[in-house]
Amino acid sequence: MIFIVAKFQVLPAHADEWPEISKRFTDAVRSEPGNLWFDWSRSLDDPNEYTLVEAFKDEDAGTVHVQSDHFKRAQEWLPQHLEKTPRVINTNIGQDDWSLLGEMAVPG
Repeated sequence: MIFIVAKFQVLPAHADEWPEISKRFTDAVRSEPGNLWFDWSRSLDDPNEYTLVEAFKDEDAGTVHVQSDHFKRAQEWLPQHLEKTPRVINTNIGQDDWSLLGEMAVPG
């Protein structure tokens, strides 16, 4: 799978509304057949920073994603709400789901 983590520094005036600002794009990506997950979280230390964790089943799914109309619209529309260019880690890994964190196994 393609595993991606991106950090978005949102303009302070838009930070509280970021989930709604990005909702249309988020919903569209989540509906892509090759998307495994597309999840936002907000930093506990910096309320203007959001982290996106996303995964696609393979390179073909990643290509479909970046060539989609909703991706192209997001490229035009989302940057106006950002303080700077997002930072990203993008890698291929040999699994297709989350592994269990054995060091914190929950009994039962």
